[in-house]
This record gives sequence, C-alpha cells and structure tokens, in this order.
Amino acid sequence: MEKNEYLDLYQEMVIIRRVEERSAELYQQGKIGGFLHLYIGQEAVCAGIASVRTPEDRIITAYRDHGWAISSGIDPKIVMAELLGKVDGCSKGKGGSMHMADTEKNFWGGHAIVGAHIPIAAGLALGDVYQGYEDAITICMFGDGATNIGFFHEGLNLSKVWNLPVLWVCENNQYGMGTSVERASAVSEIRQKAEGYGMRNERIDGMDIMQVREDVSRVMETMRKEGGPYLLEIMTYRYRGHSMGDPERYREKEEVKKWQDEDPIGIFRKYLLKEEIATEAELDNQDDEAEKIVEEAVAFAEASPDPEDEALFEHIYTEPRPIEYRGYELAHESEGE
Repeated sequence: MEKNEYLDLYQEMVIIRRVEERSAELYQQGKIGGFLHLYIGQEAVCAGIASVRTPEDRIITAYRDHGWAISSGIDPKIVMAELLGKVDGCSKGKGGSMHMADTEKNFWGGHAIVGAHIPIAAGLALGDVYQGYEDAITICMFGDGATNIGFFHEGLNLSKVWNLPVLWVCENNQYGMGTSVERASAVSEIRQKAEGYGMRNERIDGMDIMQVREDVSRVMETMRKEGGPYLLEIMTYRYRGHSMGDPERYREKEEVKKWQDEDPIGIFRKYLLKEEIATEAELDNQDDEAEKIVEEAVAFAEASPDPEDEALFEHIYTEPRPIEYRGYELAHESEGE
C-alpha cells in the first residue's frame, strides 16, 4: 500500500465513526425516524474487507449497514440524506437506516429482517456462476444472532451443495440484541456451525484493520483458486446498544470499557505511527477533514427535499413489459384500461 492509501483508509474509518455519532444526535433530535443501529466499534471490519475486494465482488449485509454503505463507495452525503429520509438518499428517502443500497457499486443493500438476505446472497452467487463470472465473490455479512435461524442454515447448505463462491462473514459483536452468544448458541464459536456442511471456516480478529485485510485477502485468494464457499467469524464489538431504544442492562460498563480500550481506530492510528507511515499532525489533519466531510453531509441532508407523496407508489414494481408464452407475445390486459 502507498502512504495515501493508508491515510484514506484511516480517514474512512473516522468518517464512519463520525457519521454514526452524528446520526445518534439527529435521531435524538427527531430528524431520523424508525430504527437506527449504530456500527461504532466495528469500523475495521467493513473498511478492511471493502479495501481488498474487487469491483466484481458483491456485498450484501444486514440492517447495521451505514458503515458498509460508505465503505462500498456511497458518498456520506447520500448516506446521511437517506438516514433523514430525503429524496437525495441512495434509496430516495424511502429505505432509511436499514435499507441502504447501490447496485452500480455492487452493494446489494442492508436488509431489515434478520438473516433474510442470506439466501439472497446464495442467489447472487448462483447468478454469477450461471453468467460465467469465475472470479466474482459474493461477500455476505450477518450478525451472530442470525446464525441461530433457518435462513442461515439453508443458505450455507445450498452454497456448499452448489459450490457457490460466497464468503459468509459473521460479524460477531458478542450480542444478538440483548442476549449474549453464550446464552443463545449451542457452540462456543460461530465458525463451528460451518463444520456441519463440510465448509472451510476460521475465526479472526476484527478490531485490527491490518489483520482483517491480511486474513480476508488470503481467504478470498483461496476461494478464487479453489472455488466454493467459506465462513469467517470476525470477532468485534459494538460500543452502543443494539439500537437506539436499547437500555443496555445486559452487560457491565467495565466490559464495554475493556473493548473501547482496544478501539479499532486507535489501534490503526498506533500502527501508522509505529511504522512511521504517518505523523501525528497528518493523522490529526485526517480527523479534521473527516469532521468537515460529515458536517457537510449533515448540511446536505438537511437541505435535501422530502419525497413527494406520489413517490410512495414508485419503485414498487418493474416497468410493465410484454409477456411471452410459448412463442406468442401477450399484451397486459390492463393496458389501455
């Protein structure tokens, strides 16, 4: 990596952190509606993985998706506009926090129903296989709680049966809503759940972005050479509650403090200084620039118009087109009525 790439990666993590912090403030001000799931503490996972993917690699994730949207290349202004439900958002203001997406960037969205996107990921990979995209990998993220439901097992099973190029990534942040992994999972390590399908798997550190890059690069290289799926359990931690309404009575403050001492942004900053890749002044400048970018994103979002009422009926169905049946073209009966 060149020096500017290191600095860009550091700034990206800071931007994600600041977007989430400002989102929490805007939510409390009543400017963001619905649910809001913050990604604070997990920035090294999305920034690290996205930095080693190729443009052909698809990304799909769950509802904690703001960081993934930014790492996938969506402008923070567009992300913030979507959070505020504005027409300039990536989902035209109708998706909000849990439904960020931009298929042109191969980011196939955040999904609100726990685990429901996992079979979709298998379908995306199957489509790539059918179309002959031999090197494309579908990267599918989900939380530890999603591994206890049927979608997860159906998706993993089919990806192994059909030898699909899916990198299954469990962002194990220790808690599914208010329940610890130990109370909900029959195995101590999520990665063990891949063993039942004869699938390659491993557990890696998700707080050190350089370790994430190294491990994910190695795994994806293996997948491109050998094909088939792979399950990665990435150990991370969310510093805030499951969502904004979470009273967080299920964990001790000392536990949160312990993980905050190993902050992913702080770890990367120390690495850059130790390796003499950047100076304190250069990193401080990146912090300041990130603050500026996020404040400009907030101003852009607040100035963006709300969707018109008529927009409620748009983007529900694809545009009507003739239907072919046994070689005959059938017109839609409703046309002209």
